Amino acid sequence: MIPKLEMLIALAKEQHFGRAAESLGITQPTLSSGIRQLEDYLGVKLVTRGARFGGLTPEGQRALETARQIVGDMRRLRQEMRFTHHGLSGQVRLAVIPTALAQAARLVNRFKQDHPGVKFQILSRTSSDILSLIENLEVDAGLTYLDNEPLGRVAHQPLYRESYRFVCAPDHALAGRAEIRWPELAETRLCLLTPDMQNRRIINRNFMEAGLDSDTMLESNSTLVLVASVLEGDWATILPTDLAAFLAPGHDLVSIPISGGVQSHSVGLVAQYQEPQTPVLKALFDATRKMAKSA
Repeated sequence: MIPKLEMLIALAKEQHFGRAAESLGITQPTLSSGIRQLEDYLGVKLVTRGARFGGLTPEGQRALETARQIVGDMRRLRQEMRFTHHGLSGQVRLAVIPTALAQAARLVNRFKQDHPGVKFQILSRTSSDILSLIENLEVDAGLTYLDNEPLGRVAHQPLYRESYRFVCAPDHALAGRAEIRWPELAETRLCLLTPDMQNRRIINRNFMEAGLDSDTMLESNSTLVLVASVLEGDWATILPTDLAAFLAPGHDLVSIPISGGVQSHSVGLVAQYQEPQTPVLKALFDATRKMAKSA
């Protein structure tokens, strides 16, 4: 029955029989047959069918919520049984906002010093994507903003607070400043993260409060592209303090603190709310708590 529940979860995510089957590594007829068997077992229609996938029925939506819970509980049970016999092992799928990737690497490496048997897969995703991936059981946890936009019902542990710096070339007109205020960026050619990134929405809010236009001529979902653009052209950018400290050294760049506006936001670990947590996730939350205290 668990594989059929996983089929329902995949179909709800992909909204397409072919893509859902591909994501599970099975054929489309096998998926269709599995969904029909699940419908026969429950005695209700779960999926609206026509020439193509037509969505889940109201009964399908209720079944989806239970399917996520059952599949999540089964994965948790497997981890607990593995822990009993082999200690901490398995794989953690961790989705991370782009501005927290350096912190994610630090957290994972500290964790693996104590638990070398655990494998990690780190994915760069937007904050909204991270919550969806956790809900759909596609990742185990995420590093994201905790206090800027609603999180929903998740377990969370703060890791650090994100503040912001202006990053430019040494010959930039503002390069000699000890600090910069948001209104002073009015005439600066900025390259910034794309608007789907929560970091960009935070920057836009600071611009709005300073009476500035948040439009920019160069956007990317990669902080590496932003830094490369500053190095290669007449651009400047805005990065979180810790990321600027990681990327700027070794390059011909100047990093200047930005004062005023919203000074900082909390970033931390989030995972599906469950009691108790799996042994691996509990250890990861403990590692996050320790790293936050030592910062």
